[in-house]
Amino acid sequence: MNDLYQNFQKFFEIVIADTAELLEHVYRIRYQVLCIEQRLPGFDPSHCPGEKEKDSYDSHSCHVLLRYRPTGEFIGTVRLILPDNRQPAKLLPVELYGQTDPMLCDIKALPRQQTAEISRFLVMSQFDRRRDERRRGDRRKETAETDSEKRTSQDRRASDRRSGLSIGLVLMAGVMRMSVKYNIRHWLSVADPALNKLMGFYGLNFNPIGPPVNYHGIRRPYYVRVEDALEKMYNEHRDAWEVVTDCGAYSLMRVN
Repeated sequence: MNDLYQNFQKFFEIVIADTAELLEHVYRIRYQVLCIEQRLPGFDPSHCPGEKEKDSYDSHSCHVLLRYRPTGEFIGTVRLILPDNRQPAKLLPVELYGQTDPMLCDIKALPRQQTAEISRFLVMSQFDRRRDERRRGDRRKETAETDSEKRTSQDRRASDRRSGLSIGLVLMAGVMRMSVKYNIRHWLSVADPALNKLMGFYGLNFNPIGPPVNYHGIRRPYYVRVEDALEKMYNEHRDAWEVVTDCGAYSLMRVN
C-alpha cells in the first residue's frame, strides 16, 4: 500500500451527497467558494437565495462531499452532471460554452446514457494547494533552463507526487465512485488548463477538444474515455490509480 493511498485513508473521507442535509453542505460550499471567495468570475451572491449556489443541472446531477477527517469538516465538493431523462435533448455546459471541435471529439456520437460532465470541482481556500503549486510553478520558470539540465520531467512528476496528496486527486476518487454507480464511461469537462496539467502529474489529464474559452475565467473543453484514463494510471501511476479507484474497488477496467 503506497504513501498516497495511506494519506488518502488517513485524512479524507468521500461522502456521496444523497440526502437533503448533505446537499445543503454541497450548495453552501459552492456559495462560499464561488460567491464569497469569488474564486471564479461570474457568480453573484444576490442570485443565490439562502446562501446556496445552485443551477438547473443540479436536478440531474450526483454530488460528492470531501470530509477532512482530523476536524470532521466538509472541505470540498464535485458533481457529475448526468443525462436528463426528462429532457433528453438538454445540452451539457461543455456543449453550450465549450466550442468543441467534432474532429477531436464528436460529443453527439458518444453514448448519452454513459456520458457525464465533471463540474463544480471545488475546494475551500485554506485547503487549496493549487494556488501554492501555481506560485511554485512561476518561480520554477525563472530557473527552467537550469532545472531541465538537472532533472527529467519524470523526476519532477515523482517529486511533486511524493510531496503530498493532491485534494484534486481525492475529488476524482469521488467522481470515480459516482461513475461506477451510474455506469458512466465517458467524462467531459470545461476546466482550468492548470488543473488539467496538475492532474497530468498523476496520469489523469484529459484530452483538449477545443480552444480555450472565457467561461467563468479562461477554461478549456476536455474529454477522456474513463477506461483509457484508468488504464494509463494503472500502468504508469499505480499509486494514484489506487487512490482514485480505492485499490480497484471502484473501477470500470479489467485488471490482469
